[in-house]
Amino acid sequence: MELPAEILIHNEQLGVKGSRGVLVRINPSGFYEVNFRFGERLHRTYFPIQGTVIISQEPEIISGLEREIER
Repeated sequence: MELPAEILIHNEQLGVKGSRGVLVRINPSGFYEVNFRFGERLHRTYFPIQGTVIISQEPEIISGLEREIER
């Protein structure tokens, strides 16, 4: 994922479920640095990596033929 990236954020402890944000960087101290909207204002926030799920808003593009999984 190239940064900055538009993402969806999930963090149960903070009550965030599928909220939109922009991932600015991954802080080596264990935090996602995110531009996140609270009310009508945009704020720089730090979400702990532990317990936070981020999902890219843009789906991955599969190049070439889709591969079949052997069973």
